[in-house]
Order: sequence, then structure tokens, then C-alpha cells
Amino acid sequence: MSHHHHHHHGHSHSPANYGFAFGFGIILNTIYIIVEIIYGFLGDSLSLLADAGHNVSDVLGLVIAWIAVWLGKKAPSEKRTYGYKRSSILSALFNAVFLLVAIGAIALEAIQRFSDPQPVAGKTVIIVALIGIVINTLTALLFMSGRKNDLNIRGAFMHMAADAVVSLGVVVAGFVIIWTGWQWLDPLVSLVISIVILFGTWGLLKESINLSLDAVPEGIDIRKIKNYLRNIPTVLEVHDLHVWGMSTTEAALTVHLIRSEIENNDELLQKLTRELHDQFGIEHATIQIEKGTFACSLQPDGTI
Repeated sequence: MSHHHHHHHGHSHSPANYGFAFGFGIILNTIYIIVEIIYGFLGDSLSLLADAGHNVSDVLGLVIAWIAVWLGKKAPSEKRTYGYKRSSILSALFNAVFLLVAIGAIALEAIQRFSDPQPVAGKTVIIVALIGIVINTLTALLFMSGRKNDLNIRGAFMHMAADAVVSLGVVVAGFVIIWTGWQWLDPLVSLVISIVILFGTWGLLKESINLSLDAVPEGIDIRKIKNYLRNIPTVLEVHDLHVWGMSTTEAALTVHLIRSEIENNDELLQKLTRELHDQFGIEHATIQIEKGTFACSLQPDGTI
């Protein structure tokens, strides 16, 4: 029984250079944090201080995401044969955890404030929060184009979008407090926003954990891949099919095919690797082909 192996690197789908977006977001948000902390203490606003704390996690998240993009472009080595591509998965996971920690801190402080509402300087809060809406919306828009195809960039986008929502909530609370004097509204808004961000973060956390555990990436249907391979003429059996994320933008595949004849292997391998890339988004395919007239019983197919 002869063995043929083929390795293929698809067209590079490395993330676009978001250097300007990261730099812009980090610098502006750092300045904004300082402003929020100062006026949060002066205005005695939990919303502003909570938002400042959340912004710190955002800046850390942006820094980690930026480092991951940079590491992902480093060439493979003898020690790290895939390079540092997986750092983008770790970054997405860190970002999800950062968001959850920030949400927890905001919610805890808000609950404590319900029993002892503090007077809030409404006008100061509104002005500072309006600045936040502009900064965070602008930064989020810079990451918007990459959020669907790259989990790491989606993490950065979600941080900024969540901050814009928090700031909007602060503005609404500030206006209502001025009109009504309802001081309890400040912690209530913080709590509601925390719940909204939690729902948005859950998907990011779930997907980044799945990628960390070598699950099939979102958007790739392994059953369709298996059916595609089974329908190739001369292919008798498909087994040991594995698909996993090498990074937040690239997927890898290994598979073992049994064929009735192997005369045109090279042509078939070129066709398979091209179509796996174009139809299913597989960047790195490793295909092993054997000739056989019976189903291989060495390894049962338990991959799906």
C-alpha cells in the first residue's frame, strides 16, 4: 500500500495592518482615562470612575491585541513551527476575560451604591461622557471592517463599542438626574449596561475558548467538507479529518483519503487544496492519500 502526503499553504489571510487603529485607540483612551478619573472624583460619579476602570481594561486589551497581530506576522522557527499565530487566539481570550472582570467590578460597585446613593454632578458627568462617546465610537469604527473575519480584532472592536454604550448610558443618566434628582439612577444605569455588555462578551469568550481547545472555527462546516471529499471520484473513504484554528484568521486541516487509483495524485491534490481554500477557507491543508480497494479498518472514524 503506497502513501502520498501533500502539504499546502493557502493564500495568506493575515490580518490587515491595524497599527493606526491600535495607536489611535491606546493614546486617546489613556488621555480619556486620566480625565475620567479626575472628574469622577471631583463629581463623585460612580459611572465615570467605573467607566475609567473599564477603559483601563480596554487599553490593556488593545495593547495585547496589537502585540498579537505583530507576533502573528513573525516567521516560523524550529521551535515554533507555526510561528506565533495562536497568540491572536490567546489575545481574544484575554480580551473576553478582561471585559468580564470589568463588568463584574462595575456591577458590584453599583449594587453597593444602591443602599447608599451618592450625589452626582450631572453636568460634569455629561460633558466627560460625551467626549467618551466620540473617542470610543471613532476607535470602534477603525476596527469595524475586521470584526467579522478576525476574533482578535472583534475583541478590540467590542471593547470600544462597549465603552461607547457605557458612555451613552452615563449621558442619559446625567440628564435624568439633573431633571429629577434621582441619584439611584447612576448605579442602576451602570448595572443595566453591565448586563448588556455581558451578553455581547459571551460569544467572544465562547469562541476564543473553543479555538484554544482546537475546536472547528466558527463559519466552517466540517460535515460539508467531509461530504465534498467523499464525492470526489475515486475516493473510497475519508477518515482522520481534523479542522482547527491556527490563529483567529487561519484554519488548518489534516485528512486521510483512500482512493481506488492514484495515478493522477498531483493534479487531485492541487485541486483539493485550491477548492478547500476557496470554498471552506482552509489556509493550510495536509492530505494523506493511500490506494486501497477496501475500507481502512486501522483507525475508526471518530472525528465528527
